[in-house]
Amino acid sequence: MTEPIIFYDIPSKDSPSKAWSPNTWKTRFCLNVKGLPYKTVWVEYPDIAALIQKIGALPTDVNDDGTPYYSLPAIYDPNTRTALADSAAIVRYLDRTYPATHRLVPAHTDALHAAFGRGYSSLLTLSAIIVPQTVHLLPPRSAAYFRTTREAYYGKTLEEVSPPGSARRAELWAGVDKAFATYATWLAAGGVEQRFFLGEDIGYADVTIASILMWMRVVFGEESKEWKDVTTWDGGRWARHAEVFGKFEAVDVGEAAEI
Repeated sequence: MTEPIIFYDIPSKDSPSKAWSPNTWKTRFCLNVKGLPYKTVWVEYPDIAALIQKIGALPTDVNDDGTPYYSLPAIYDPNTRTALADSAAIVRYLDRTYPATHRLVPAHTDALHAAFGRGYSSLLTLSAIIVPQTVHLLPPRSAAYFRTTREAYYGKTLEEVSPPGSARRAELWAGVDKAFATYATWLAAGGVEQRFFLGEDIGYADVTIASILMWMRVVFGEESKEWKDVTTWDGGRWARHAEVFGKFEAVDVGEAAEI
């Protein structure tokens, strides 16, 4: 009998499900699409590095000062005693280890998914709009860490990054609209609009877009102007995309990490 996979996620303080991060939603959607049993362990930002080292997963990048960079999502699979971080690595592990489940990176699509990963992120101007609002969803310890690290990255306070009503914010939001319009052209590149990037079957590229949509929906709120804008873009395509993934939004109660 398959034991539940341990899935490490970052909690919010007040969203109904606690789940908000686009990066961790990629893995949660993958687990839900595949129907694999799992249990969530909630990890606050200051504890991520210690947690990753504790379970034996590798860092996902290197900081500017040469030190290891640790991030979520991460999983620990007790069935194979495997600890792994990084959503792209995790989906490939799940495809390989559980071949009877829905394959999200089918054979011979690795190059396509790698190109998509670089292409979609290079177009998106969302972070400078949504990061300053994300901090308000986090518990105190995580919020303090998030603010300190993001303000160091931007070189200014979060409130100064893209103030509401500013020309800068309007420019960035227009860029988000343009990025999604480009994604829509990719889906119609053959002259016929595809439902998903792989045709009629959900793939990891579709999971990635669904995770970005989830981030916007949670942070901005369903009644916000921003989310209402998104649902009208490209003839309502992205509202339909989010609706398809609605059946894969399950979030278990989980438990807090013990570091």
